[in-house]
Amino acid sequence: MADVTLYTMDGAQAGTLSLAKALFEVAPKLGVIHSVIVAQDANSRQVLAHTKDRSDVQGGGKKPWKQKGTGRARHGSSRSPIWIGGGITFGPRNDRNFTLKVNKSQKRLALSMVLSDKVATGNFVAVDVFTFPEPKTSLAAAMRKVLPGADAKALIVLAPGEENLYRAARNLPNTETIRAGSLNVRDVAKYPYLITSKAGVDAMTEIFAS
Repeated sequence: MADVTLYTMDGAQAGTLSLAKALFEVAPKLGVIHSVIVAQDANSRQVLAHTKDRSDVQGGGKKPWKQKGTGRARHGSSRSPIWIGGGITFGPRNDRNFTLKVNKSQKRLALSMVLSDKVATGNFVAVDVFTFPEPKTSLAAAMRKVLPGADAKALIVLAPGEENLYRAARNLPNTETIRAGSLNVRDVAKYPYLITSKAGVDAMTEIFAS
């Protein structure tokens, strides 16, 4: 079991918290982490660039001029790619597929690696309990100010029932929130610090270490 310091929302130390070895004590392999992040970026890519080929361009139904006798080159449609206003040859299409497949076990392994790295570098901040009677940004800002990594970007992982913090932290600079069930490799790697509660640790362990 890996142990991390447990804090209160006031920044005081409240003992230690034991973390599951299967999720928070895994040796990192950059190749595995890189492949999962590349696949995640590819699978979330929006294919927007789209050009019309000659079958998509409106008009051009009539042959511009007769086949022979005009002295001009033969043409069958003014929507040909060699005409101004015609279709585009080999242009980008929005039906392109950039999806990359990654096994579920590999994604979980990469997630455990980046979480373990946060623990090993001291950037995993565990809070005893998130007590937010109302969703006020000032309360979330005061908590971030006294916890480690106050001046750095941080990802707050929320357990079910911590919706007030989700709403309170939305306007905080350098701070992003995510529910434990939506935790992913790219977001954990993107933010230097990860902040969560004991309930959040339990939720992550139940979902990803089972």
